[in-house]
Amino acid sequence: MDIITHRKINQTLCGRPLTVEKGNSRVALSTTEAMVADDSGLVHGGFVFGLADYAAMIAVNHPNVVLGSADVRFLKPVRAGETVTAEASVIEESGKKRVVRVTASSGSVRVFEGEMVCFVLDRHVLA
Repeated sequence: MDIITHRKINQTLCGRPLTVEKGNSRVALSTTEAMVADDSGLVHGGFVFGLADYAAMIAVNHPNVVLGSADVRFLKPVRAGETVTAEASVIEESGKKRVVRVTASSGSVRVFEGEMVCFVLDRHVLA
């Protein structure tokens, strides 16, 4: 399935799509030293959130999809050098609203989970 949203996103920062199907996606992010927040090698949570957000956007896969809100939990820390994989599934659709369940794991360890409320607009949010 072709990705028709967020086409110019930097996949080094937000992840590389592995699978995209109607209502579902799987995206992998290879974390780097540039994402580190402190001397221990902790990856800033914003990069994990960005991965989850991107996975949600391409699970919806509409040119005018935007994130409205997110209820998420960071479960475990991520260190530079780990690959984090996010899986997103649309679990509810009502009019313009899409609720997307997202989980992210590093290997077999779940590091992130939550729901993102997305909206499919009639035109681009900046139009």
